[in-house]
Formats: sequence, C-alpha cells, structure tokens
Amino acid sequence: MLEVKGAGFFTSVQDLGRFGYRHLGVPVAGAADLLSARRVNGLLENPESAAVLEMTMQGPVLAFSEPTYISYSGAPMDIRLGGQALEPDQVYAVPAGGEVNCGRIKKGFRSYLGVKGGLLAPLVLGSRSYYSPVTEQRKLKIGDEIGYTPCPEYTPKILKWSHADHIKEHLLQAFPGPEYDLLSQKQRELLFSQEFSLAKEHDRMACQLNELLPAHTISMITSATLPGTVQLAPSGKVIILMCDGQTTGGYPRILQLEENALSVLAQKKAGDRIRFRSSGY
Repeated sequence: MLEVKGAGFFTSVQDLGRFGYRHLGVPVAGAADLLSARRVNGLLENPESAAVLEMTMQGPVLAFSEPTYISYSGAPMDIRLGGQALEPDQVYAVPAGGEVNCGRIKKGFRSYLGVKGGLLAPLVLGSRSYYSPVTEQRKLKIGDEIGYTPCPEYTPKILKWSHADHIKEHLLQAFPGPEYDLLSQKQRELLFSQEFSLAKEHDRMACQLNELLPAHTISMITSATLPGTVQLAPSGKVIILMCDGQTTGGYPRILQLEENALSVLAQKKAGDRIRFRSSGY
C-alpha cells in the first residue's frame, strides 16, 4: 500500500483516459502529458495504460509499505528516497517502509511517478483517472492510500533513458479546426505569426492565452470539442481545451492540437510562451 504523508500542490492518479462516455458529457481526463506518462510505464515495463501519479509544481510525500520499483519522468523534480536524490528517467528500488519525498519542480510544470505494475486506484467507467464528479476526488490528500502489487525482485531491462526533450519545446503543431475557414485573413496570419503567453487562468480543464486575436461575431451551434481544441471567444481570447475540458462548446474551433503538442503545452506554466505551427494548410 502507498500512503500519502504529504499531498503536494496538486497530485492526482491518471492513466491514458476514460473513453466511450463523451456523449454523456464525461471528459477523457487522463494524463495531461501523455508522452511522460507513457515513458514512465515503458521504463517499468508496465502496460502503457497503467495508472501513475501526475504531480504539479510541488510533489507529495509517499510511504511504501511493500517493496517495489519506481521511476519518474516529465519535468525534472527534487525527489529523494531517504537521503538519495533520484534522477528522471531511471528505475529505482524502494524497500518496504521506504519514503519518497517529492519536492519542487525545477523546470516545466508536471512530473509523473510510476510504480512497477501500476497504481491500483479504483476503476470508474473503465479508467483509474481522477476526475470529479465522476470519481470521488480530484486530487490526493494526506492520509489517502493507494494499492499496488509488491515487487521484491525485478531486473529492469532499461535502467536509464535520455531525458525527455519536449519539456523545452515551445512550438505547438496543430491542424485547422472546423471553423478555421471562417477566420479573416488577418486572424489567420496573427494566429501563426504571433507569439502567445499562457495566462494565469490555466489548469487541467483549459488554458487561456494572454494575447488577443481580432474580435469576431461568428455565430455557431454548440458543437463537439476534444482535448487540444483551440477556441476563439468573441473578444479575441484564445482558449485551448485540456484533458479535463468540456465535451461541447459554442466558440469557433479554429485549431486542433496534435496529441504530442498537448504534452508540450502540459509542461508550460503562466507566463511561458508558445507558438502555433500549422500541420495542415
């Protein structure tokens, strides 16, 4: 059993997401940075769908009752097992009674910690991903316990990978969205020539950008959206839906981010700068 001794800023259990329920208004959820979540599970030879911890800005303090192996990837973080500092993208043995203290992130925004065999949080609608109100909670709190399968002996095939390089990337590859053709020529030019910065209003639901495009009066029926849908509000505000984003929206869908671009965006914090790069026309 894994016991939470300190909750951190915002730590949640996430896997690849919850599929097949968007028609009922249930978001996909899942890891915001799927590249890093898959990387952790690859290092531990877990199924890529195994549940991991997503840690934002400041990580938790975790006590392990049984021996296991762990790895973390994504944003570099000050993580210690006892007095040993842990490096990202490596596999480490944790003894019974071991305590892992996950401190502050050094660069980026989110880190992912995996356990050999995956975390055994409750399955809800086919996924272990936290998303309130579908699951009982949004994030970990002190005293929470999460199961895992003990692993006293394991010889990893991969002891170390090179560090993930999408943390420092700032270009977001995107396809034209369904309403892209309704934009003016000036709006299109600015969309791809202008550098944008992340506003303080950003979380797992959506990310707003500070810089505006020209205002518009485009009217449309509320339509389906996805994680990575880029919407344009009438004021010219650009909004990018994230993994917990709503399943429908009434603003023009001007772009759709590629999946890897969502992982790039998931590692950005308020004030960080991004640019859109067209993968379409």
